[in-house]
Amino acid sequence: MRKIKNIAIIAHVDHGKTTLVDAALKHSGVFRDNQNVAERVMDSNDIERERGITIFSKNASLTYKDYKINFVDTPGHADFGGEVQRIMKMVDAVLLLVDAFEGPMPQTKYVLKKSLELGLNPIVIINKIDRPNARPADVLEMVFDLFVELKANDAQLDFPILYASGKDGYARYELGDTNDDLIPLFETIIHKVKDSEGDESKPFQMLISAIEYDNYLGKIGTGKIKNGKVNQGEEVVLLKRDGERLLYRISKIFQYVGLQKKEIKTAFAGDIVSLAGMEKVDVGETAACKKTPKPLPIIEIDAPTLSMTFRVNDSPFAGNDGKYVTSRNIWDRLQKELQTNVSIVVEHTENRDEFVVKGRGELQLAILIENMRREGFEFQVSRPKVIYRQLAGKRTEPIELAVIDVADEFVGTVIEMLGVRKGEMLDMVIGNDGYTRLEFKVPARGLIGFRNEFLTTTRGTGIINHSFYEYEFYKGDLDKKKRGALIAMENGTSTGYSLFNFQARGILFIGPVVKVYAGMIVGEHSRENDLVLNVVRGKKLTNVRASGSDDAIKLAPPRQFSLEQALEYINDDELLEVTPKNIRMRKKILHETERKREMNRLGKLNQE
Repeated sequence: MRKIKNIAIIAHVDHGKTTLVDAALKHSGVFRDNQNVAERVMDSNDIERERGITIFSKNASLTYKDYKINFVDTPGHADFGGEVQRIMKMVDAVLLLVDAFEGPMPQTKYVLKKSLELGLNPIVIINKIDRPNARPADVLEMVFDLFVELKANDAQLDFPILYASGKDGYARYELGDTNDDLIPLFETIIHKVKDSEGDESKPFQMLISAIEYDNYLGKIGTGKIKNGKVNQGEEVVLLKRDGERLLYRISKIFQYVGLQKKEIKTAFAGDIVSLAGMEKVDVGETAACKKTPKPLPIIEIDAPTLSMTFRVNDSPFAGNDGKYVTSRNIWDRLQKELQTNVSIVVEHTENRDEFVVKGRGELQLAILIENMRREGFEFQVSRPKVIYRQLAGKRTEPIELAVIDVADEFVGTVIEMLGVRKGEMLDMVIGNDGYTRLEFKVPARGLIGFRNEFLTTTRGTGIINHSFYEYEFYKGDLDKKKRGALIAMENGTSTGYSLFNFQARGILFIGPVVKVYAGMIVGEHSRENDLVLNVVRGKKLTNVRASGSDDAIKLAPPRQFSLEQALEYINDDELLEVTPKNIRMRKKILHETERKREMNRLGKLNQE
């Protein structure tokens, strides 16, 4: 049996795990001395690099002494929890990275809970000890309290501790040590992580934990070989979830060497490898010996908590930007997403131009939308809605655990804002730096649209992190007070003259010389009702000059929205039009008269 250590790295967003993997790969000699290596080399996706977050679980390996260490870098955001859950059966232990100032955050708690439930023993790394405001001793106490809260067993509570700076590339047993390398990390992995288990003499078994697609090889399934060995060209049986058995011949076998895949002829128990040749392979299925095929336990993925409607773009600007615009294009792309993303669900609706997509959170769905628009898709999406469940005949809803860091002067306002949203305060810690940390349990529907209002109220200084907590009984209706929209009256191009006259009505989302259409949202009204404006009207030209009439107009900068902000902002009667070049908010019913007619109809139904 070869000496293999399989280990996953888990942490909250921006706590430095990908940077630490960079340092480990460099230290082990994976890269040449003169090789130009990008920062956060494991974040290979464009969106990952732009946002500085990990979205997809990825593999890498290094050699230390006579051991092969397989690292699995996992996302730090709970919306991508499915990425974490699917790889946990590939590894034998976890590295838990915690920021030396921030301490454990909601996503840390969620991911750690999943790994403890599977019986994995952790190694705790207090990272970023080089920060000027680092408090490693306090953070270590917080980590221990978190383990106790999550009901860790005695072996898990006896976790090894390291102090590190991923940026500077060192790990230390004690804070007072002076070494500037990662030797303590590698030594701890070798001595504290059990060797990868498996019996080469038994029939071949491998649980597929990840899927990727190659234009030449087709689907490639990645996972850890539980037992036995597999040879290139050998026939194996794929045991599907529904009980179907499919016979395939393995065309290629790859293993990770550093960040690269290296083709090999034979793979053995305990190693993480990728197999090509299984056309219909999916995550959670077992590839097994042809003579005695036995399935391994299926990977259980938490059900989605949020849904959103994807539909064909029917705005007046439809087809101007996008390459893929039909319902068939959108459906095929969503089906392709299902092949690699285990935590989303796609369903048909009665309308053949609409599809319901269910996921784990707004960020996960926003990343899918962003990827699609970059690929040339053009479509519309609705406001996210939470998914209710029935328990003992009663309606339950998803609850989020929110941790908020806010300046002391805004504490009362934030508590009031979350109270209106049925939030329940669990903890309040007053810091010495003028900031207070608040911990809340809040219905997921109460947090939809909250971030924009929160940042406005705290003048951009507040920080909020939240992750799924559990399902609880329905908390009651929320007060839906929201400012109305400023809506374009007709198609055309906006003029500075019109926008200047409407500035006092609210906040504008567009500037001059922007193409608009009737029903498009161009601003936020200062009152609760919607207001229709003619933003394309120009100034009447005359041959009479008057003092002051030709003064230059001054427009306030329009409010800009990111994709996530726009998704949170739209209301139930509105849509977000997404194209490769533009993001526009609009009313579902574009014509003003038809909107009023529909509002009257709904009003009568509510009265009845």
